[in-house]
Amino acid sequence: QVEQVESGGGVVQTGGSLRLSCIGSGRLGRYFRSAAAGWFRQAPGKEREFVAAINLRGDVVKYADSVAGRFTISRDTENQTVFLQMDSLRPEDTATYYCNAGASTGRLMALAVLASWGQGTQVTVSS
Repeated sequence: QVEQVESGGGVVQTGGSLRLSCIGSGRLGRYFRSAAAGWFRQAPGKEREFVAAINLRGDVVKYADSVAGRFTISRDTENQTVFLQMDSLRPEDTATYYCNAGASTGRLMALAVLASWGQGTQVTVSS
């Protein structure tokens, strides 16, 4: 069962921007109304890694060092949606991006997620 639909990926040049969206349904949709949410990414040949997390109220956000100052996470809890605004993109940001929920932003940083992984959305940054 698909619990999330990630969208907004594409091909951009270095320095460009993209805005990713993730709509939760079923169990993940309920988590998006009651728990922390986050974004993750996986590049070819590499492990999945944490990108950003936001708590339920939206007043606590955490970022991986590699994206801090360039990416912004936000959420629309009522509509079970999480966003990732990505600016000043770099070739090393190229990856498939995924969303999920967790008990806390700290747990998400440890990749401790509550739902299964979706298909993700591909982001490719050309140099």
